[in-house]
Amino acid sequence: MPVHFRNYIDGHWAGALSGRTFENRNPADRNDLIGLFPASGADDVDRAVAAAKQAFPRWRLVPAPKRGEMLYRVGELLKKHKEELARVETREMGKILKETRGDVQEGIDCAFYVAGEGRRLFGETTPSELPDKFAMSVRAPIGVCALITPWNFPLAIPTWKLFPALICGNTVILKPAEDTPHTAVRFVELLEEAGVPPGVVNLVHGRGEETGAALVRHPEVKLVSFTGSATVGREIAAVCGRDLRRVSLELGGKNAQIVMEDADLELALEGALWGAFGTTGQRCTATSRLIVHRDVRKRLTDMLVARAEKIKIGSGLDESVEMGPLINHAAREKVQRYIGIGQQEGARLVIGGSSYEEGKCADGYFFRPTIFDNVAPSMRIAQEEIFGPVLSIIEIKSFEEAIEVLNGTLYGLSSSIYTQDVGRAFRAMRDIEAGITYINGPTIGAEVHLPFGGVKDTGNGHREAGTTVYDIFSEWKAIYVDYSGKLQKAQIDNVE
Repeated sequence: MPVHFRNYIDGHWAGALSGRTFENRNPADRNDLIGLFPASGADDVDRAVAAAKQAFPRWRLVPAPKRGEMLYRVGELLKKHKEELARVETREMGKILKETRGDVQEGIDCAFYVAGEGRRLFGETTPSELPDKFAMSVRAPIGVCALITPWNFPLAIPTWKLFPALICGNTVILKPAEDTPHTAVRFVELLEEAGVPPGVVNLVHGRGEETGAALVRHPEVKLVSFTGSATVGREIAAVCGRDLRRVSLELGGKNAQIVMEDADLELALEGALWGAFGTTGQRCTATSRLIVHRDVRKRLTDMLVARAEKIKIGSGLDESVEMGPLINHAAREKVQRYIGIGQQEGARLVIGGSSYEEGKCADGYFFRPTIFDNVAPSMRIAQEEIFGPVLSIIEIKSFEEAIEVLNGTLYGLSSSIYTQDVGRAFRAMRDIEAGITYINGPTIGAEVHLPFGGVKDTGNGHREAGTTVYDIFSEWKAIYVDYSGKLQKAQIDNVE
């Protein structure tokens, strides 16, 4: 009999009111049924929002340092259960254990970092222009927040959103991706064990077009934080914009690594392999374009091919495996379509380009590491997000051309340049249009205490992680205290 999992609403675990469910299967082995999860509808969302709304007045009055202590306990529980959580993630998402352990560690880091903010939710004091008058600014919570999270980082991204939301005094409804609901269940179980009060955190499973849409439309949801595609992000922004409700969007990327002729090619090789094929290319920061100076393009391409052909593919639960499956059938079909598009556009398929179904991989959604050469910057494979293990190599003749090509997409999330010229490095930091830039490092590897997000179609200007995330989950309030005992008119009484 399959295991039945439940929603978590107002401190209670329960199925969808309709009784409907959906399957969660291992992408490395479609015969492995992880369990059945509630296919929640608008009525379930209504219950979760009502619980969060009812809990908000009490939670907002809990002192922020006490909220931080609770998050610290969550961090300790994540540490205790790190290996178990990594295996849960790998089974339902597919990426290798080395990476899912890193995903959990990111959640641990985020818990401890945000817990400290309970004593550092700083406002500002500033002189007033009038005598006997005090001026300051403080942060205030917003209310009920909907957190809609993706499947590729099923623990790290929920922690990026949920911990800052809670430390600011908000209550939340977490809607995880339908491909990775089990990780969310275990996460919420640990929040419950840490003592998070009923109603403060609610978990609702379901499809994006039904459950997610009901959350986005709900008038009592004061903020929607979404990580996913630019297409869906635009729809969310349009819906919330009509009611002037706050929206934070972290969307797609078409990230590039520049390799100049003076680069350490062995180092650049390692960066490109990790950036392009880590997580099977299923990161919004993945390296999908390799912009290489013509003097080293052939040599670096040969090095890449030699290494990529040796990448071991299989179940991420096997410690010897280097690359797991794509998340589902639709993802594999999408990658396959882009292989055809690249060939039709005239790019040269160097290696890969097809599913991998050898041995035990026949029952999973595996795909070979794929490299295209002779790619023009205007080709669709160099412009559109593929979200798979596909790397496009673009040849350039100069640093200036490299920057122009890197900036020549609709996205601007992550970027990288390999060079030993410090001048080029600093010009790249200045001129690259992206929210993240790495010097002599791959396009992946963000840390929780720095801002995360991008420009252009990558989002709507907000930044998760770091100190900037609190501007998403809190309102600024300016406060004036006049102790002069008389009416003082700013901009009037102080002008002679």
